[in-house]
Amino acid sequence: MKNLLIGLIVSAGLMSAAHAGEAASAYQGDADAGKAKSATCAACHGADGNSMVPTFPKLAGQGEVYLAKQLKDIRDGRRQVLEMTAFVAGLTDNDIADLAAYFDAQAPTGAGAKEELVELGEKIYRAGIEEKGVPACMACHGPSGKGIELAAFPMLSGQHEAYIAKQLHDFSSGARTNDGDSRMMRDTAYRLHDSEIAAVASYIQGLR
Repeated sequence: MKNLLIGLIVSAGLMSAAHAGEAASAYQGDADAGKAKSATCAACHGADGNSMVPTFPKLAGQGEVYLAKQLKDIRDGRRQVLEMTAFVAGLTDNDIADLAAYFDAQAPTGAGAKEELVELGEKIYRAGIEEKGVPACMACHGPSGKGIELAAFPMLSGQHEAYIAKQLHDFSSGARTNDGDSRMMRDTAYRLHDSEIAAVASYIQGLR
């Protein structure tokens, strides 16, 4: 288990370095311009990026690198989100950078975890499941779920449990594959039982 966690942390460091170099030469998003471009996003994700619909992700505070990567992946066909296809098809890289800057600048809202799922959810998030080869979620997403911005590891704290659970199921089934060559999320989610996904998703929603 220790070696697995070390491997994940090393991978995070390598990805951070790569993205940092990328960011240095890329257009830097303008949050004010992003606000003006975000009107069509508000219906599903909220004007400030705090979606009220549990199956639509909260975008507020998610990190510019992560948000930009997801929008580009959806636009370019590396991630299939049918509801988003029409909205991102005409976006330029600069549009995406502006939107990412705007939503990252917004303050995320929180929610609570189901009390009966906290014990199992906390165990998986903080320690993983050694006998199943499941690493601790906090190795990449941090003890409080704030993520790693430069590595494009998203902030999880306060995210809707329904959305988290769906993404884990999609990674597990192979419906979502944009976790890169490492297959980190696909391999992890595949080892989780439905009840474990429900518990860790609920725990993540309650993280602060």
